[in-house]
Amino acid sequence: MVFADPPDNINLGYGEYNDRLSERAYTCLLQSILDLGTDSADIVWISYNAVHTHLMGFLIHCFLGNDPDWEAKACVQAFTFGQHNQHDLGNNHRPLVRLMRKGTSLYPDAIRVPSWRQLHGDKRADPRGKVPGDVFDFPRVTGNSGQRRRWHPTQLHEELYERCIRLTCKPTDIVCDLFAGTGTMARVCAVTENPCVLIDVDRTYCEKIAEEHKLASVSKQEWKSE
Repeated sequence: MVFADPPDNINLGYGEYNDRLSERAYTCLLQSILDLGTDSADIVWISYNAVHTHLMGFLIHCFLGNDPDWEAKACVQAFTFGQHNQHDLGNNHRPLVRLMRKGTSLYPDAIRVPSWRQLHGDKRADPRGKVPGDVFDFPRVTGNSGQRRRWHPTQLHEELYERCIRLTCKPTDIVCDLFAGTGTMARVCAVTENPCVLIDVDRTYCEKIAEEHKLASVSKQEWKSE
């Protein structure tokens, strides 16, 4: 499985990356994620800023039209504590799309959660719990979150990663994060027992991830578990 949470292209303060690409260049970046991800794995998750909803929808529509072996599932991360706006509706969601090669296995039993009936003692409740829907109700990782790594401008919730992994991977299946950021994928894969490959263009971010997980340097651009 490949997971991608690309920069939002809204001029955030990354270290070695310019987060203000031209529209053409950013479109090419998103297209490359689709192309490289689907060339490398059977399932690709992409989390992106809602301002790019129409662009991403168009790219996925074209991709599916050209490759009938794939299908897409539109999901969304919703959060109550969103970005406040005095002039219009604030943004309280982040789109999340899953591209999957048709016929690929899913593991919904691995992500079951307690149902309303279970929580309220209804005897009709399925004792296994329920498979959650396509709304991922996980909060933004803000400054007061215990998950927050303050040396990076953005970060997704660890439980979001975990749900994506458990739904689409067995333990031991390889997971690749194309935009490693703070190394969230490595922390989650340690729990789910999935080997993972993390990639980032910023050497400082890579070094911090390597330090946290006690990875050994094998070259100027690569670290591995000892």
